[in-house]
Amino acid sequence: MEPFQRFKKTNTEGNLWIYVLSLAKEIEICDEDVSRLIFEKFGFLPGGLLIKKVLFLLKRGGYIKAEKYQGKKAYSTTEKGMAELENIKEFCQDLLQKI
Repeated sequence: MEPFQRFKKTNTEGNLWIYVLSLAKEIEICDEDVSRLIFEKFGFLPGGLLIKKVLFLLKRGGYIKAEKYQGKKAYSTTEKGMAELENIKEFCQDLLQKI
């Protein structure tokens, strides 16, 4: 695998939690819409099983919370999740300045 391809894969599918947290800070996202929303906004299509695992781990860690939205299970980012997003933004900005 070429270096750029590896970098892209590890920064998309390999860090799916960032994209879920980012989407869920803007709107409540329903289980069934996560893949489509990630594809529309970020340009890659993660697998359904991986999404379920990431949602489970984020919820268990307190980074998202489950709610009912239009009769369906939906998720939104918690304050703890927002803090993590800010940390990653700062890290990425610092990294970009260094490279």
